[in-house]
Amino acid sequence: MIRVLLADDQTLVRAGFRSILEGEDGIEVVGEAADGAEAVRLARWSRPDVVLMDIRMPGLDGLAATREITAHSEIRVIILTTFDLDDYVYGALRAGASGFLVKDTEPAELIHGVRVVARGDALIAPSITRRLISEFAARARHPDPGPRLNALTDREREVMALVAAGLSNDEIAARLVLSPATAKTHVSRIMTKAGVRDRAQLVILAYESGLTVPGWLTRDPP
Repeated sequence: MIRVLLADDQTLVRAGFRSILEGEDGIEVVGEAADGAEAVRLARWSRPDVVLMDIRMPGLDGLAATREITAHSEIRVIILTTFDLDDYVYGALRAGASGFLVKDTEPAELIHGVRVVARGDALIAPSITRRLISEFAARARHPDPGPRLNALTDREREVMALVAAGLSNDEIAARLVLSPATAKTHVSRIMTKAGVRDRAQLVILAYESGLTVPGWLTRDPP
């Protein structure tokens, strides 16, 4: 059973999400919060698997609430907003979110997103990864690989760069002539060594550390 917490300052929005999610097998809504501070409290008390978090709420906003929740737990957060803006996406990822959806997403996409994030994957399409993360990472002035990347093997660095370019495990396997299972194992091992919870955080780390740069996949690997 996937346990979901809803956080949005609009009662009707929460009711709509609850109606959609509770009609699905294997999903249970365990609570509702009207602001970020309440979301943090309920997350600590109810221990959901996934939080659907509005980005604009009174008091503590969704980004700050996400930062507090993910800093002290394995709870995963999907940011919800009416504003499909690049800076919100990047801010959500930097705050520790595992996914990003606009509020007018179709019910089937919302359900799919909850299931994807609950199983530990990032809800970011490769096109979004390449367009948004590359754009913001290009602004980093002083990339620092740090000790987390120093622990990676050359092969692991290569795989991490491909993840940052938005490739799926199957695409990584095809490019490196590996089995999909081996590619998945590499990605899991890299996330463990790097101390990140999912692919979204791995992408952020790859760019901010200087391991990869925007557009490298059209040339030769770094």
